[in-house]
Amino acid sequence: MRAVVISRYAPGFDHLSIEERPEPKPRRGEVVVRIAASPINPSDLSFVQGMYGIRKTPPVVPGFEASGVITAVGEGVDTARIGERVACFAGDAYGTWAEFMATSQRAALPVPDSVSLEQASMMLVNPLTAWALIEKARTAGVPAVVQTAAASALGGMIRRLAARHGIAVIDIVRREEQAAALRSEGAAHVLNSTAEDFDSALREQCRSLGAALGFDAVGGDLTDRVL
Repeated sequence: MRAVVISRYAPGFDHLSIEERPEPKPRRGEVVVRIAASPINPSDLSFVQGMYGIRKTPPVVPGFEASGVITAVGEGVDTARIGERVACFAGDAYGTWAEFMATSQRAALPVPDSVSLEQASMMLVNPLTAWALIEKARTAGVPAVVQTAAASALGGMIRRLAARHGIAVIDIVRREEQAAALRSEGAAHVLNSTAEDFDSALREQCRSLGAALGFDAVGGDLTDRVL
């Protein structure tokens, strides 16, 4: 099979190559997926540069999520799963930027016919993160939350789920054009972290809306300011 491979962790992307590698064989409890599509998320880009919280021993195939069809199963897995359309997370030894990948059967989730494989390839990392974060807000019973990187795909999902559950969101972005775009989409509480009055405006909105929970995807100085 063909696969994208990194031989080391390094800045940039010149150390990525396309190689021929053996097609994986499923171990006990695993399935092999013929990959249909795999997105490039910010976490993937951080991973290939060695800046992500997860590292695998190089040479390694990157990619954290994908979709495809199960072509083989290991011991302990129902053979009826062969031919099943799935959304999947990467396995311990394999990444999703390849023609085939072995992963745990529990990391390969069935996809209904109403969802295309292209859609399914992006079903896990961002949507499940948004779902988990909003569940935290619901469990905590907060009326409002703060989120950084609000112009991202994840930010949009958090905003839509929060609206469904009646939770206000204070959206923080870094550029005025991002703020304008969110307001045009109906976002009610948008702040630009580069504005001179950002800290006072954030404090005022947190107090008026009752925000006591924050979701931060940026880190550094901005985390301190939000806290």
